[in-house]
Amino acid sequence: MKAKILIIHTGGTISMTEDKATGSVSPGQLNPLSKETAALSDLADISVQEVFHLPSPHITPSHMLQLKNTIEEAYNKSAFDGVVITHGTDTLEETAYFLDLTVTLPISIVVTGAMRSSNEIGADGLYNLISSVRVASDEVSKNKGVLVVLNDEIHSAKNVTKTHTSNVSTFQSPQYGPIGIVTKRGISFHHHPISQENYAVKDLTKKVTLIKAYAGMDSGLLFAIKNLQYDGIVIEALGQGNLPPQAVEGIEALISANIPVVLVSRCFNGIAQDVYGYSGGGKHLKDIGVIFSNGLNGQKARIKLLVALSETCDMKELAEIFKN
Repeated sequence: MKAKILIIHTGGTISMTEDKATGSVSPGQLNPLSKETAALSDLADISVQEVFHLPSPHITPSHMLQLKNTIEEAYNKSAFDGVVITHGTDTLEETAYFLDLTVTLPISIVVTGAMRSSNEIGADGLYNLISSVRVASDEVSKNKGVLVVLNDEIHSAKNVTKTHTSNVSTFQSPQYGPIGIVTKRGISFHHHPISQENYAVKDLTKKVTLIKAYAGMDSGLLFAIKNLQYDGIVIEALGQGNLPPQAVEGIEALISANIPVVLVSRCFNGIAQDVYGYSGGGKHLKDIGVIFSNGLNGQKARIKLLVALSETCDMKELAEIFKN
């Protein structure tokens, strides 16, 4: 019996075409993948929804929440075995991680995209879609959290990130690698996440920003963020989790205003830790109330803080959430 798979299109390069005269790539009136549904019918019992048709830089957390609600409403109306979401690659990892944190259905969820538009030589959209349907149809893909499938690799939403501006193998999981592969013969997993976390999100009303630390950084931008009444901030810190001493005054002002400051490393390997005790060092920052994230990159830590703030504003509870 074929698996029942819901395909949700959201836009992105995977649904765009290139204008040969100008070289520009943009959405057309018709998603070219909509013509390929019949070609997928040999793989699964397919149903399709087009929730929106947007380039991924246009995707907001509100769209992510809408996508979560669409999946849950569709499942409650008519249960299916898995869902495949086509998405632009620029913010794909953020949407995938948001869904990983918020959807609790007993199904496979796969997010995919493309680096080349449908009419380019070597277009990878249809191939990635076929691979994703195959993964979502496999019973073994369940209970592994949200998966990201491109270029014959299966990645966890928590660890995957876009590493190249244009290469088809752009999605990688630094430090951990993919959790499985797609072959002509089947789907093969070689490891899987040992824990999952979920949060019951009904709305997203908080404002959270993300900035990167740099040599000579001072407190000016941090004071501005406080004055703009942001609800939280994620900082991609230096090395193991350190900041220039001139930034400490701004950090203290944010924490005094009950604005959580979450620290990750701007390095794409390793984990930010409270090691150094000098002014602005990780130990000093933790002592004054900075929250350290356990290995997330900046953009995903921002998504997690947005989600966490929908449940609690308590600093100690937030610190516990970011230990996972």
